[in-house]
Amino acid sequence: MKTYNIAVMGGDGTGPEVTVEAVKVLKTAASKCGFKVNLTDFDFGGERYKRTGETLPDSAIEEFRKFDAILLGAIGHPDVKPGILEKGILLKARFALDQYINLRPVRLYPGVECPLKDKGPKEIDYVVVRENSGDAYTGTGGITLKGTPNEVAVQSMVYNRFQVDRCLKYAFEYARKNGKKARGVGSENTLGLVGKTNVLTFVYDLWERAFHEMGQKEYPDIRRDYYHVDATCMWMVKSPEWFDVLVTGNLFGDIITDLGAITQGGMGIAAGGNINPNGVSMFEPIGGSAPKYTGMGVINPLAAICAAQMMLETLGEETAAKKIDTAVRFVTANKMKSMAAGKMGFSTSQVGDLVAAEVAK
Repeated sequence: MKTYNIAVMGGDGTGPEVTVEAVKVLKTAASKCGFKVNLTDFDFGGERYKRTGETLPDSAIEEFRKFDAILLGAIGHPDVKPGILEKGILLKARFALDQYINLRPVRLYPGVECPLKDKGPKEIDYVVVRENSGDAYTGTGGITLKGTPNEVAVQSMVYNRFQVDRCLKYAFEYARKNGKKARGVGSENTLGLVGKTNVLTFVYDLWERAFHEMGQKEYPDIRRDYYHVDATCMWMVKSPEWFDVLVTGNLFGDIITDLGAITQGGMGIAAGGNINPNGVSMFEPIGGSAPKYTGMGVINPLAAICAAQMMLETLGEETAAKKIDTAVRFVTANKMKSMAAGKMGFSTSQVGDLVAAEVAK
């Protein structure tokens, strides 16, 4: 029987609560589909930082390399200055483990309320591939003359061709395997590049040239589109059905995926993966630690459960991943009253029980 070694970081706030439910569903899927999961817990987060002053030590990175994947709850503590945990844990793990793809499905589940008029699951069903290792997030830049009237702050958008090419390759391969035609809901698989070539004429010139060169040479079966990022935001609201798979840089990807999350029903249902296709990947709900709901048993665990589903899909356990996806769809369509904390009609653990019971059928 195949066994996967999974590192689990519950993290801060409601992170541990939703992670418990994700693990519950994960174990049920493993039992149903004939594989095992060995889980190892890690307590990195705000409370540990307050006790020890450490975020994510180098020794933990080396230990993480031994696992098949990482399941994360949430990072962010109200008693810790913003940026310390995010940079010291999340960004450190992403960069150190070279998780150069951030994969964010934007899918509206049945029964979930959408803020967009006349849009349903058929219209909101696409994926954003966000480059996760470069851009303004590398820390290239600095501040001079700080605190003076002549203070200067520079933070540079930096990309090299290697980073761009490997992200594009992943996106093309993903579109070929998971695009609308591959899923039987469209006539062609389409990859759209999101950029700003009319202003960012250096960085996104590189992206656009690489995009078309690779597409023409290696992926002639994939239709290629280009969208300015501001237009993308407009069409994500007006006509989301236009999109199939989108690929973009780190900064733009960070922005448009949060917009996408709201259109799919909010942060309580949005999951993402930080992926190294040849190494250790980390999967997480997008909604954050929501500290005001900690310990109340009212937070929505579906995003964490969907993160576990993404993890299984990435590990190649597609049957188990499909069972979880089908179970979540059943629960949103037939059981839950809302995606909002405290308004679901069930407690956090009861929602986990509902999904696990459907997976077990």
